[in-house]
Amino acid sequence: MNTMSPTTRIALAELAQVMVPRSTHSTDDGRPSNATADTKTADLVIAPYATSLNGVDQHRNNLFRDVLWWSMGILAMLILVSRLAERLSKHYRHMTAMSLPASKQKYWARNMSNWWKIKKHILYAPLWKKRHNREFRVSTALNIGTLPSRLHTILLISYVFSNLIYCVVIDFSKKNHYEVVAELRGRSGLLALINMIPLIVMAGRNNPLIPLLQISFDTYNLLHRWMGRIVVLESIVHTLAWWYVKHAASGWAGVREKIVQDPFIGYGTVGTVALILMFFLSPSPLRHAFYETFLNVHIILAAITMVCVFVHVRLAGLIDLSVYMMVIILLWFVERVARFTRLVYYNYCGRRWTNASVSSLPGEASRVTLHLPRHIEVKPGTHAYLRFASINGWESHPFSIAWVHQQLAHFPRSEKDAEDNRPPKIDKSNSTTDISFVIHAQTGMTRRLFDKAKAAGGNVTLRAAFEGPYAGHHSLDSYGHAVLFCGSSGITHQLPYVKRLIQGFTDGTVATRKITLIWVVRDSEHLEWVRPYMDEILRMKGRRDILTVKLYITRPKNPKEVNSPSDKVQMYPGRPVIKSLMRAEVAEQVGAMCVTVCGPGSLADNVREAVREVQEDGTVDFIEESFTW
Repeated sequence: MNTMSPTTRIALAELAQVMVPRSTHSTDDGRPSNATADTKTADLVIAPYATSLNGVDQHRNNLFRDVLWWSMGILAMLILVSRLAERLSKHYRHMTAMSLPASKQKYWARNMSNWWKIKKHILYAPLWKKRHNREFRVSTALNIGTLPSRLHTILLISYVFSNLIYCVVIDFSKKNHYEVVAELRGRSGLLALINMIPLIVMAGRNNPLIPLLQISFDTYNLLHRWMGRIVVLESIVHTLAWWYVKHAASGWAGVREKIVQDPFIGYGTVGTVALILMFFLSPSPLRHAFYETFLNVHIILAAITMVCVFVHVRLAGLIDLSVYMMVIILLWFVERVARFTRLVYYNYCGRRWTNASVSSLPGEASRVTLHLPRHIEVKPGTHAYLRFASINGWESHPFSIAWVHQQLAHFPRSEKDAEDNRPPKIDKSNSTTDISFVIHAQTGMTRRLFDKAKAAGGNVTLRAAFEGPYAGHHSLDSYGHAVLFCGSSGITHQLPYVKRLIQGFTDGTVATRKITLIWVVRDSEHLEWVRPYMDEILRMKGRRDILTVKLYITRPKNPKEVNSPSDKVQMYPGRPVIKSLMRAEVAEQVGAMCVTVCGPGSLADNVREAVREVQEDGTVDFIEESFTW
């Protein structure tokens, strides 16, 4: 009885090919042809270089692995050091300027070095002229993405070309070119696996590098997309290199048999196919047109890839690579667990679950207030992902937090506290939090949410879930002058900053002495979106001393409705001239100035251009809030 397994038979056949020089070519089905082979080719040993580590230069592989790790680590350390220096500088400025009047902050308004040149030409610079966040639109529902900034481009080019160099630095002097291909197979496979670690880290919403390096998720998402493309291309090279040698050794029949019968090759092939599918399903037009479908399919294919690659390296006996894959899977799993834990913790407490009050507003927007059963601290500039049970509960979308109201409960005051006139202590276990958003109806979930509230008479209560808060690592407390630009629903990002700075001015805890809020909307009815929050801000103590609001109505239905109620709240028809506004603010600059923007890409690009033009006039920092995907 023949008990030899198919894998053993293939291995013996390959061994026979090693021992007996090939004198004929093989046809596609693996059968020898009658044509006479080139003598030099016939004497080559082929089969071993399709298996195991034969021909693989492990010394160079480890060298380039270390170079890749060190280059990423050094870059992260340089960013960390610069961020720490920046934080220390801002902290010192905050401590010294918060007790000074506006007239005494001139020292901080001046440039102390030539750092402004770096900000103007690299940090804040678009790739070419001024376009950066303005999308390239094919239609109202379809766009092909945005351009990276100049700094992003430098990083991406460095990353792509370094991986290319690591792949092509192989020994081409070897007489047997199949051995050269085997070296390429090993190099490309290792690099693809190593690059998967930062790829997974940068994909997570709970990426610990976001608060540590103070780099936005938007930037990490850009790097994630490009790292993913490199991983796919290196995996394809890895697979094709194996195919080339295997086909030369045993023809297409041998390739097919190996894929079907050898789990090591089979799992590796499935992992590569999953990566290729992700690559072809991820271009911007498809991603934007079918985002939720793309996201779910992307997650499934990513899970398949990780499992297949883990089995692939495990069966090969590559222990160190198996450890890397375990780290990758663990990072992915921990991030998912962290999101689920955060979701449950913030939304469920004592048999109470988060509900959302949704109101339809003029101008096709929804005001959404989530009533969370817990006390949550929310910083200005944060956003959260929202889910609604009756509107595709598996979908989650990010929105800037417009307003936070704490329903505080207090511990009973002791007699000693009452005698000492101490304020009652907050009982966070019994306090709740209301978090409000303004969501402009576009397509998909935002449109269905607005239609549902409108159909219910303008108000509806839904079961909802809050995931966040994320970001919020930028503080404006050390700036004497804050200029806040926003367009449409981007006002929600700026309101918490305005509230905090006015309160800090009254309490004497911030350096800010001048705030200019510039809001660009299409119609005056859009002002209703944030009227309750704006009314509360306008009633705050000290507001008249530091806050100026400038409203620009680009398409007023009636010119008479555009009138300025006071010199502190001004309304204008048409679009603002951003450069003129910026020059006017710099002419009256108080201390260090920070310019932030949240709104359409065209507005953000105009503000960025104006900020770059005034860099040499004084200390003017720029912060842009955007959600690109």
